[in-house]
Amino acid sequence: MPYDELLTLALDAAQQAAEILRSGFGHAVADVGTKSSPTDMVSAMDRAAEARISQVLAEHRPFDAVTGEEGTATAGTSGVRWVVDPLDGTTNYLMGIPAYSVSIAVEVDGSVVGGVVVDPSRDETWAAVRGGGASCNGRPLRLDGSECPELATALIATGFSYLPQRRAEQAAVLTRLLPEIRDIRRFGSAALDLCWVAGGRFDGYYEWGVNEWDVAAGQLIATEAGAESTTLAGGGPMNGAVLATRPGLLGPLRTLLLHSGVASPT
Repeated sequence: MPYDELLTLALDAAQQAAEILRSGFGHAVADVGTKSSPTDMVSAMDRAAEARISQVLAEHRPFDAVTGEEGTATAGTSGVRWVVDPLDGTTNYLMGIPAYSVSIAVEVDGSVVGGVVVDPSRDETWAAVRGGGASCNGRPLRLDGSECPELATALIATGFSYLPQRRAEQAAVLTRLLPEIRDIRRFGSAALDLCWVAGGRFDGYYEWGVNEWDVAAGQLIATEAGAESTTLAGGGPMNGAVLATRPGLLGPLRTLLLHSGVASPT
């Protein structure tokens, strides 16, 4: 199956959804609700973007499966599955903060083979095909590990849970991490965080409690750009963590997080 064709469809669907989001950004959004907690918001714009993506995919590939953050769950028979986050960074979007994205990954037989993340605020489209490299607005991306040789000079991104107890645990991790790195950044879109690792804006990224639609596309883009990536599992806040760094930094960051006492290796 030509993965490039799947990527082209993902690009089309993501860009159409991004246009919907762009047209509504900065305006009052109707029908705002919550999901996992009172601070985990969902809006009519999330749903409209996901509906457009689902429509585009159904028109071109009606036998594929689709899993969307806002409830789309179409069973397929083709062996292809689309993993969709129509608006990663909903809180930013609703508050008028220009840090949000559309993320679409495509799997074939359970393996992610293509990914697209569109950043409407910066007019940036990040994309990757497994084995074919990554790009931003068509410009190939390739990381050089020599640009950040040690953890002490690394700029690291992360994200936080919407659940109060888990946020407290994550704050405790930061007390161990911050003295050992250059600084921390938290922008609120896991998909963009991974893309910004791919583009060299961040030296590394970690976050736990993420869902597959948050990271599936971004993680492929990062690894195809040359980033190193892995996961951590264990009790406490590190359950289900994803890590991605410049070449050479994954081991030190992983070790530091493990030494926080809340994680164990997979």
